[in-house]
Amino acid sequence: MSHPAHAVPHPVHVPGSPVPGGAPPEGPLTLDRREGPYGEVVLRQRGEHFEIIANGCFLMDTSDGRSERLLVDAALAELAGGPAAPEVLIGGLGVGFSLVRAVQEDRWGRITVVEREAAVIDWHRAGPLSAVSGAALADPRTDVVAADLVAYVREGAGGRVFDALCLDIDNGPEWTVTEDNGGLYSPAGLAACRDLLRPGGVLAVWSAQPSAAFETALRNAGFTGVRTEEIPVVRGVPDVVHLARKGA
Repeated sequence: MSHPAHAVPHPVHVPGSPVPGGAPPEGPLTLDRREGPYGEVVLRQRGEHFEIIANGCFLMDTSDGRSERLLVDAALAELAGGPAAPEVLIGGLGVGFSLVRAVQEDRWGRITVVEREAAVIDWHRAGPLSAVSGAALADPRTDVVAADLVAYVREGAGGRVFDALCLDIDNGPEWTVTEDNGGLYSPAGLAACRDLLRPGGVLAVWSAQPSAAFETALRNAGFTGVRTEEIPVVRGVPDVVHLARKGA
């Protein structure tokens, strides 16, 4: 999102700090709500955790982060024996767990994060989520690009190529935050992803549920080694990371 909307000020509590007036409220506290080109985005606090809501759809929170970390770890594991300092593109800043995990791994080279919501970037740079990602954003390998990932990929990322694409902008290929995001998982979108990868590069896509149809779409787009890693959750079907490689 290129034009920040007006932010509504609210009290902010950083996890681990005292809450003015006593214990945190049981229900969610809205910290910021903005309207922009892609609809409404909201940052809420629930107890000690933050959560992001887009157009009324829950995206993620800071309560766990296992699946966001696996997104990055699985991609790096697939690159074993590959380049010494692989470059990774992380699609979606979210609550920052994927970026933080990438920065913790010395093996990664340049780490590029593409985030379309100016509000999300603001929350990390100078808001409540800086408690999560402040050190990661300050890492010299980190580069944050304020852009719509779908357009960024379709337009060729300014001529750049990567060793890994770690995408987490939706609840999955079949459960998108906005209708336009569906283009990323289409044959043309997956072909564009493939074109951004160096030979032997890895595409990793986070999803709230497995998708056999998406695995088929990856194979049809020319990817090899297509597989799905599951992450158990407390209730319901597991989160997953879909993995695929570009041929050498």
